[in-house]
Amino acid sequence: MSSSGLHDRFCRLWHAHGGRDAGQVFAGLAAHYAEPQRHYHTLAHIRRCLRTLDHYRPAVPQPDLVELALWCHDVIYAPAARDNEARSADWWRAQAAGFAPASVDLVADAILATTHRQPPTGAVAAWTVDIDLAGLALSRSSFARDGRKLRAERPELGEAEYGAGERAFLSGLLARARIYYTEALYADGEARARENLRRRIATLTGARHAGAAGGLSALGTG
Repeated sequence: MSSSGLHDRFCRLWHAHGGRDAGQVFAGLAAHYAEPQRHYHTLAHIRRCLRTLDHYRPAVPQPDLVELALWCHDVIYAPAARDNEARSADWWRAQAAGFAPASVDLVADAILATTHRQPPTGAVAAWTVDIDLAGLALSRSSFARDGRKLRAERPELGEAEYGAGERAFLSGLLARARIYYTEALYADGEARARENLRRRIATLTGARHAGAAGGLSALGTG
């Protein structure tokens, strides 16, 4: 989808729900997604989320609200921050004049759920978090490419520190009873996502062990 196509799609959705100043809101949103610290959390990620939503749209309750949450869920992104989702939800609320209050709350709750720290509550949040994580179930090469983009967003971290954080996050996902909460994504992606996660965790664990062995060897021969 081209940039103009994204703009037009966003504006149609925004106006359909009573939102104001769609063009101005989209310009601000696009500027955030184009910030230089971003490599993964860009409009390319949003495009992929929208393609996934369109694929499953007939099964999605309130798909417009899911789409609004997907557009806004990463609009605020500081790589080292722990409150990006909360600030993104605040950004959405600040722009959402004209929307029904119940819709504003559902979208905000879905954005907050993309911390992936707690199970989502309700269908809008469940579809939002599942689509956000749909990349876990891509091909091995696409999964690895996403990993490189995520790594590029944290250049200040050394390999050991970044690897420990990545391993903890992925292990937490793998330990859940299910990665995907919606039946459709669970059926289509759960097995592939678990395979990708296990492979990546094994790679990270191997690198950690190799680093420890190398350190011990250096100490022993010093």
